[in-house]
Amino acid sequence: MGNIFLLSVLCTIGIYIISGAAVTSCGDVTTNVPKELWTNWAMYSPYFAADKYESAPNGCQITQANILQRHGARYPTASAGERIMAAVAKLAAVQNYTDSSLDFLKNYTYPLSSDLLVPFGAAQSFSAGQEHFERYKSIVSEDQLPFVRASGSDRVIHSATNWTAGFSHASNHVYNPSLSVILSESDFVRKDRHLIDVLIFFQANNTLDDNMCPDAGNSDEQTGTWLATYAPPIAARLNEQAPGANVSISDVYNLMTLCAFESVFINRGSAFCNLFTQAEFEELEYYGDLDKYYNTGYGQELGPVQGVGYINELIARLTDEPVSDNTQTNHTLDASPETFPLGRAIYADFSHDNQMIAIYAAMGLFRQVTALNLTSPDTTRNWITSRLVPFSARMITEKLICTSGNVNQTEYVRIFVNDALQPLEFCGGDQHGLCTVDAFVTSQTYARNNGNGDFEKCFA
Repeated sequence: MGNIFLLSVLCTIGIYIISGAAVTSCGDVTTNVPKELWTNWAMYSPYFAADKYESAPNGCQITQANILQRHGARYPTASAGERIMAAVAKLAAVQNYTDSSLDFLKNYTYPLSSDLLVPFGAAQSFSAGQEHFERYKSIVSEDQLPFVRASGSDRVIHSATNWTAGFSHASNHVYNPSLSVILSESDFVRKDRHLIDVLIFFQANNTLDDNMCPDAGNSDEQTGTWLATYAPPIAARLNEQAPGANVSISDVYNLMTLCAFESVFINRGSAFCNLFTQAEFEELEYYGDLDKYYNTGYGQELGPVQGVGYINELIARLTDEPVSDNTQTNHTLDASPETFPLGRAIYADFSHDNQMIAIYAAMGLFRQVTALNLTSPDTTRNWITSRLVPFSARMITEKLICTSGNVNQTEYVRIFVNDALQPLEFCGGDQHGLCTVDAFVTSQTYARNNGNGDFEKCFA
């Protein structure tokens, strides 16, 4: 498959393929590491179902599924990797540790690359494709294959191609969807001979990435406040265990994330995980909660507007009408049936965590009564990043036709985030999470009004 990071997982016989090389292991960090640990890695948690998926209610039939999925588990970004290695170097430079849990550092070599999917992350995407075929196979046919798009970073593209491979495998290769559109995240044109059948658009508006609001703020102040609240005792302990290391509170964060990144790479618990307690990982989770809330979520003035374009595309698909949007959709692409077809039963879009958070907020999901406190977590909150945007997170918007007695058929919408059915109180959702398509569209005034002027503020 050339340089395409395509993983065909055949765990039933113990083999999977990565870039043409056979590997005879199907290790899974979610079975090799205690769940109470990896479910507190915030945005670096592996995917897990936040609830049990509910089948369609009696009298209802699913007619469309709109899948929005985050890429699978990855290596740290290049810049994050540099910060992690600098923190590790401080500990590794110490000659004598006062705690044996650090002894592994005497022979430790940093094993991680940067930015790309790890094998487990590709497996997550493959597994999702299998799951989605099994769930929605009743609406699949030769004429109704999923239409698949991806934002243009390698890890997102390869998540999409692994998803299509998993979908095909689950159908015994009867139904073979392909990645049809890549929305570039770059300002330059490249040609990829391995993706010759894919339409790649450069310098195009992108509804699957959060890079089109240059004047938006970030979460540095809020996460910095929480880091200064929870991390000093941890840094003090590490400096006692590694005299002279001079570990900072920023190093604490980087070392804790290394636990997650290395674990999803080696498919077992990293030795760095043993340096921290369960309660401390819960504090790491809250760092992620603040990061997402104040970066592109409700706590960022220009966060939700970055999700408007996708919602207007979703409305077009649900209503089978042309896209109406003046934010970050590409009018040329969305006007073409080749690059934005209507009338499909399954759509699968692959994206990033920050963009998915913006979409949740623009839509009205997970709205908080009060803003997240910077120093005191609310233990009853439902804004928990590992449940919102773990690696391979997915939001699925289903359209259903329901009948009741002799009443005419009515079209409804329901939404799942990581298999947790959302109440949709903003459009009158019933006990089954159903609201009519018309009510859902009406409820999305922020998106239909192009962000009420917020998009223009992105370029003030």
